[in-house]
Amino acid sequence: MVVTARGRFITLEGGEGAGKSTHARALIRWLESRGVDAVLTREPGGTPHAEALRTLLLEGLVAPFGAEAEALVFAVARADHMNHVIRPALAAGRWVVCDRFMDSTRAYQGTAGVPLEVLHRLDRLAVGDDRPDLTLVFDLPAAEGLARAARRRSGETDRFEQDVAAVHEARRRAFLEIAQSEPERCVVLDATRPVDEVSRAAEDAVAARLGSALPGG
Repeated sequence: MVVTARGRFITLEGGEGAGKSTHARALIRWLESRGVDAVLTREPGGTPHAEALRTLLLEGLVAPFGAEAEALVFAVARADHMNHVIRPALAAGRWVVCDRFMDSTRAYQGTAGVPLEVLHRLDRLAVGDDRPDLTLVFDLPAAEGLARAARRRSGETDRFEQDVAAVHEARRRAFLEIAQSEPERCVVLDATRPVDEVSRAAEDAVAARLGSALPGG
């Protein structure tokens, strides 16, 4: 019997306007050029049910119930995402690149007052042992990120973009604290640099941390 090697799980994190979606797409193209069968997904979302919950969250329909309720809904969406997309892909030997994951909940709902122990319990329920092999944290000042987000916006701001600059800066600090506390998993990238340079830095980080698992690595 042929046993398929588990794929690798890469998450991209950071504040609004940090370029995660752009760099996630670029990273998928780079992985595929290296012979990797890769899946691009996002949070909240990734499955029909989770995408429905994404709409509720981003339109602010959960916000009146408080940050703990938002954290719970994120966890429900994440569990569905894990069960129907991420775990099956990893088990089939595919690599998964996810635009936001559990660290966003820690940074966003954690800075909104949800105790870290509650968030950790939700992680254990929704994620279990299938945690990211590598997390790329795209860092830039909140004011710059919000300006970028405003330039690219085609419609109204979502529930989280509407928060004041001080809240966004607190989330930035939270991402950096997560990266500092888990250096074996996280790499911080300077997202103030030109897009091509940041994408190359992301590729270099993947090669450095997970290169042995790449075809021919």
